[in-house]
Amino acid sequence: MRKSFTVVALSLLVSQYSLAGEATNTAIGGGVGGALGSVVGQAMGGSTGAAIGAGVGGAAGGAMTAKSGKKTESAIGGGLGAAGGQVIGNSVGGSTGGLIGAGLGGAAGGAIGNNMADDGDDHHDSGYKQKNKHKNKHKHKHHD
Repeated sequence: MRKSFTVVALSLLVSQYSLAGEATNTAIGGGVGGALGSVVGQAMGGSTGAAIGAGVGGAAGGAMTAKSGKKTESAIGGGLGAAGGQVIGNSVGGSTGGLIGAGLGGAAGGAIGNNMADDGDDHHDSGYKQKNKHKNKHKHKHHD
């Protein structure tokens, strides 16, 4: 059962590129990655392993499905959301609740992280804009 779930989850993670928009892509990636990491982590190390696996899987899924320039934010959001969802879901509904929580948390975190990258803060370009500010300072100065 776990092996078939892993295969289905991995195929969904890879095939969803053509199905949805950018934020939805990242949400699906973070959610599927978090759920898949939760299953693998649960098999390897119990509830602590499931939380760690969900975080790593959510981060990998969020980063893998995000566009360039948004990968860091999506990875952080997917990882934190999946790990937090795993812990909360596990305390509420056992291992099945942890799996559902990791998927939902990874999806929400990945989407929020992707949207946080769209906040309009051009901190990467600010130095470049100032660099050539006075380049044409003496352009129209006439020497007679």
